[in-house]
Amino acid sequence: MKRVVITGLGALTPIGNNVNDFWESLVNGVSGAAPITKFDTTKFKTKFACELKDFNPLDYIEKSEARKYDLFTQYALISVEEAIQNAEINFDNLNKNRIGVIWGSGNGGIGTFQEQLMEFAKGDGTPRFNPYFIPKMIVDIASGVISIKYGLRGINYTTVSACATSNTAIIDAFNYIRWGKADMIITGGSEAPINETSVGGFNASKALSTLNDTPEIASRPFDVNRDGFVMGEGAGAIILESYEHAISRNAPIIAEIVGGGMAADAYHLTGTHPEGEGAYLGMLAALEDAEISIDQIDYINTHATSTPQGDNSELKAVERVFGRENHLNISATKSMTGHLLGAAGAIEAIACIKAVQNNIVPPTINSVEIEPAFKDIFNLTLGKAQEKEINYAMSNTFGFGGHIATTIFKKFSEE
Repeated sequence: MKRVVITGLGALTPIGNNVNDFWESLVNGVSGAAPITKFDTTKFKTKFACELKDFNPLDYIEKSEARKYDLFTQYALISVEEAIQNAEINFDNLNKNRIGVIWGSGNGGIGTFQEQLMEFAKGDGTPRFNPYFIPKMIVDIASGVISIKYGLRGINYTTVSACATSNTAIIDAFNYIRWGKADMIITGGSEAPINETSVGGFNASKALSTLNDTPEIASRPFDVNRDGFVMGEGAGAIILESYEHAISRNAPIIAEIVGGGMAADAYHLTGTHPEGEGAYLGMLAALEDAEISIDQIDYINTHATSTPQGDNSELKAVERVFGRENHLNISATKSMTGHLLGAAGAIEAIACIKAVQNNIVPPTINSVEIEPAFKDIFNLTLGKAQEKEINYAMSNTFGFGGHIATTIFKKFSEE
């Protein structure tokens, strides 16, 4: 099978509106959590989130175009354009029939859905819907719009596996390229969930933190005092292409993707298996796919959303795979970005790729009183970044419904 390399990255996150700013904030332990500005939270249990900062979509997209797209599609387009620029791609010189888009989103145009239904509810029952309502809302539209913008006629679809979504998209893209079905695929994910519907819904399921007085420290993975996740928004884009294709166009190769594993908890609608059964199987599958041993993994970016059961079950699974004696660095970058739901896997993959590229492990911030069962087993990279030779990095993502997706990235070498 073909080798698959990463040649471009794009990020739009609560702690940076491009890859460089995102990475710098990660390394410096910046929290993206703050009071919600997008709607009146007076009657909501949770009043904060990780919103984008100093962001105006019209700085990137023409107003006439922006009105056709939900925010999640706008976020996708912006991150993809950065990735394409960084990858130094001129599509006119490439076979567009062999270039695809596999994009992920958990909620799609939920903001548009809310807006249109609320408008309808306020009326007299006459169905006066925006003609763009359906194409703005449907979850597959971002991948379609990306392909239309650049004239890409290869593989094109959207993955949905809740919070494992964009890792699933990355694995699919990886597979299609190494099987020889595409030369290049734009992959990643985007999410725009900071609205009444999403926040109210997650509040109802008791998934969100309610630490309203100190939101900047609310996301505290592995800490015994954690009380739920902090919602985030944004997008991450990754350009994957075959090694041969990248070399033929003299592309800047950042890293290599070498493994992907998927599994299921088969346990509960929203809760993870208490022993991390799916996580264990997903990590094993990724290691087997990459054909590497457990001692070759240097860093794991954990799913670690800062929920009581979820964090513990993941660390149980990590212990089961890697043992109590290990040289791992582990961190939970959601402590800084919040949880971007379907886009989480994309920005956390970027965190892994940058870690491999720069030999720096981003930290876990806010976590002080670590779960006793794990504080002496793992290096959770608490408080500040750590320099370390990183040859292989693993990224875990899990989703409601028991979905598991794990990817493994490798430092690039010609061999």
